[in-house]
Amino acid sequence: MDALIFAAGKGERMRPLTETTPKPLLVCGGKRLIEWHLEKLAGIGVRRVVINTSWLADCFEPALGDGSRWGLHLVYSYEGIEPLETGGGMAKALTHMDGAPFLAVNGDVFCDVDFAKLPKSPDGLAHLVMVDNPEHNPAGDFALHPDGRLASEGPSRLTFSGIGVYRPDLLWECRSEWQQSDIAHPRFKLAPILRAAMHAGKISGEHHRGQWTDVGTPERLAELDQALRADTLRG
Repeated sequence: MDALIFAAGKGERMRPLTETTPKPLLVCGGKRLIEWHLEKLAGIGVRRVVINTSWLADCFEPALGDGSRWGLHLVYSYEGIEPLETGGGMAKALTHMDGAPFLAVNGDVFCDVDFAKLPKSPDGLAHLVMVDNPEHNPAGDFALHPDGRLASEGPSRLTFSGIGVYRPDLLWECRSEWQQSDIAHPRFKLAPILRAAMHAGKISGEHHRGQWTDVGTPERLAELDQALRADTLRG
């Protein structure tokens, strides 16, 4: 299985820290945020990881190299000076993959979900990890039904963790919704594509009740850093 780490965002809410360092390269608990993901991906047998980049893209390869220190092969998918959004970034990253289902994770989240227990081949077009709604997203994103299906609307919506397993067909089946013949790699969001697939009953999900942090502000970064260092001391 290949993997994709979203790392192209500008991290504007994290400034001034992200004026010189991309958010996934910020250190937390003694490691860069992205390194926590790389270690976990290597641990489940992933060998090729595509990292999409844009903001401060030149910082990634000097920091992470070719991935050999984790037993990985890192591929950097540069999107240009403006990020292509989640959908556009994923579409471009697919050109570096083998066409099989892949695991994708936001580079600016921390989560203790066990990647090994995620389905390697979703029944539908994608399988998303959902979490309890944090204070900054009280309304949630999608509703998880008892049968494991996800819907865009529902009485008890959860927050999308930024972690999921996807089939490339998710984008190819919705190509008419985003492809523009005059643009090689268009900018578009993934959420509308997911909602369209949910309407067709093709997206599944699970509720992760463990640790998860969207490291979107310096305050959240500091809180997570303190918690991870405390865990290390206890361990």
